[in-house]
Amino acid sequence: MENDAYGTEKISAFVEIYNKNNCERGRLMEKAVLQGERGYVLAAYLADRGMDYVIEEDIFRLTHINYAFAVIRDGKVVGDHLKNVDKLNRLKEINPKLTTVISIGGWGAGGFSEAASTPEGRSIFADTAIELMKAHNFDGIDIDWEYPCSSAAGIASSPNDKHNFTLMLRELREKLDKLGQTDSKHYLLTIAAGAGQYFIDGTEMHIAHQYLDYVNLMTYDMRGSFEHITGHHTNLFALACEPDGISCAKAVDMFENAGVPAEKMVLGAAFYGRMWKGVDNIHSGLNQRAETTGRYTLSYTELVQSYVDKNGFKRYWDDDAKAPYLFNGDAFISYDDEESLRHKARYVKERGLAGMMFWEYSLDQTHTLIYTLYKELR
Repeated sequence: MENDAYGTEKISAFVEIYNKNNCERGRLMEKAVLQGERGYVLAAYLADRGMDYVIEEDIFRLTHINYAFAVIRDGKVVGDHLKNVDKLNRLKEINPKLTTVISIGGWGAGGFSEAASTPEGRSIFADTAIELMKAHNFDGIDIDWEYPCSSAAGIASSPNDKHNFTLMLRELREKLDKLGQTDSKHYLLTIAAGAGQYFIDGTEMHIAHQYLDYVNLMTYDMRGSFEHITGHHTNLFALACEPDGISCAKAVDMFENAGVPAEKMVLGAAFYGRMWKGVDNIHSGLNQRAETTGRYTLSYTELVQSYVDKNGFKRYWDDDAKAPYLFNGDAFISYDDEESLRHKARYVKERGLAGMMFWEYSLDQTHTLIYTLYKELR
């Protein structure tokens, strides 16, 4: 993304204005305090390329930014490919209450199984992750291993990943706590967790959660690139015709049954949609066979501009699943919108979850989705 509308110069201007105006600075600091007292996590996964789209208002709406992604190279965590990472410190000058976390991994990012397989490998991984965290003034580390005991993303895996994942998290937690004793600070350790039984089966969450501050549930892509049947990819509840089907609520139940406390779970939302093409024109396209998988993705910005009740597409609402979808007689799109996010936020409160997160910040340049979550989680 080449748009520099909210790049370094813009952020620098914000800081300069606040430093010149003590009254305004005081008002913004008060907002930051109120944010910190709000209680619920509102975390954005922010890709390095998305930094230029950050706006002033969202700096105060968010509690956390998970910066994506550092990677593992030759057993070491590195971030030399991240071009905009140091701009985060400008955001923290504007809002000192903003918590920033470096996220390591992502879909197709390997090296985890190898690094976790030996005590030496785990130590090197932890040391280099913490070194990168300190170098860029992050407040913690997020592990996005997709997934232990699985090579679905084309990465190495081993049955030993199940226990080694726990040992890796323990190594990180112990070293972060040791650093925190020196700095008089608590450093966060979180993970991004797959929303299906496969993640539970490939991990020891009943043990691993004790080393974690939060478990970010990736309750999106629950349907999509791997199947030819249309469906919701980020639905709160199951379809009426599939009461045992995957959903956000079912994922929460899975992790709670696996031993993860509700107050550590952060529910995921999608700032993008998934599209199937060549869909049978039956029942508005929902749960129908398609010629393609749901491999096509569209940002929420694109959806608003060109698809929602536009160009032949009609918006439908599944009240059982609490999920919207679009259909034009041939193409089906599953996505989150303001209405579905309001239901998710209310569910978070009802279940006593920690809060919400979403992938990915720059995919909604209308900024309406983050504002909806901010309002509902206050």
